[in-house]
Amino acid sequence: MLVLAVIAVGTVGVVTGATAAGRGGVSLPAIVAKAAQVTYTPGANAAAVSPVTPVSVTVSDGTLTQVALTNAAGKAVAGELNAERTAWTSSEPLGYAAQYTWSGTATGADGVPVPLQGGFATVAPSKVVRGVLNIGDGRTVGIAAPIEVQFNGHVDDRAAVERALTVRTSVPVEGAWGWLPDENGGSRVHWRPKEYWPAYTKVSVAAKLYGVDYGGGQYGAADVTSDFEIGRAQVVKADAQSFRMVVERDGQRVADYPASYGLASDPERNTRSGVHVVTEKFTDKRMTSQRYGYDVMEKWAVRMSNNGEFIHANPASAGAQGSSNVTHGCVNLSSENAKAYYDTALYGDPVEVTGTPVPLSARDGDVWDWTVSWSQWQELSAL
Repeated sequence: MLVLAVIAVGTVGVVTGATAAGRGGVSLPAIVAKAAQVTYTPGANAAAVSPVTPVSVTVSDGTLTQVALTNAAGKAVAGELNAERTAWTSSEPLGYAAQYTWSGTATGADGVPVPLQGGFATVAPSKVVRGVLNIGDGRTVGIAAPIEVQFNGHVDDRAAVERALTVRTSVPVEGAWGWLPDENGGSRVHWRPKEYWPAYTKVSVAAKLYGVDYGGGQYGAADVTSDFEIGRAQVVKADAQSFRMVVERDGQRVADYPASYGLASDPERNTRSGVHVVTEKFTDKRMTSQRYGYDVMEKWAVRMSNNGEFIHANPASAGAQGSSNVTHGCVNLSSENAKAYYDTALYGDPVEVTGTPVPLSARDGDVWDWTVSWSQWQELSAL
């Protein structure tokens, strides 16, 4: 019987010649050690690479001995090797309009090092567009507060942007994003719940905008996030026909103030009916009107729409408060009652005005989210 044996040579454990001769002159095929095969993602000299898509280098028939991916300034990109040392993947975003170069070595089963080389370039935006969230970390807001992302440029691909936005809540809350007309020179998108927020809900918002293609050569400038909380459920019930303003908190009536609303006989002076949202407040607010010829400083002013409607103190209308409507559209209270309400008001509190002939609408202000039905709001989504 003819017995053949192959003896391991060196560290690769194979015969590396062209043939191996057995006894009796029989030629056998050699077991050839393979060279390392390196693959880059993206491929060599790729251009317009997304800065947020992970890049990688992999090797077959070998291992990665050393890996580095650096930008033109020589700064290395963070990345991780897998346990087998056969793949390296970036773990941080890249820069815009930047050139990146591979270096290092991969060693094949044949023991021969293969240099890592080549590179690629990331996309160069025609404009980088920034998005800003309206509610900052740690804030407490009212139960009607919308979440807003305001952009400093127009967004063409709204679906791509909307897919980068997430809202997480401590209790289940149904809601949706809706795109409103551009304002302040850029696009804006709001998220509102189907109904008012449940009181004391914790909310986390993440807008992963960096690297998102907005269309037209524009890309997102940076990610923005916020963690905030919904406060107590405070609702103002403002029935103009009652000449009163009622404040309810967590389902209980806590105040009932004599009030005066807009003069009903003048459509331009009507307080608008609908759900307003408190956006800001001032201890002193100058109020002017060229049409009606007034220029006054009012105390304890809580803005409920940016069409000029406030809840504020007005001693001049004290005789009408609780009995008639004489204002230019604001809700007038006594100084004492206006201060008491002012102290409780939060951004995002709803003010539900009823009993007037003119409805609140999109032309009345920047927060008209609650003037449309839920089905209409859902149609404002790009998805």
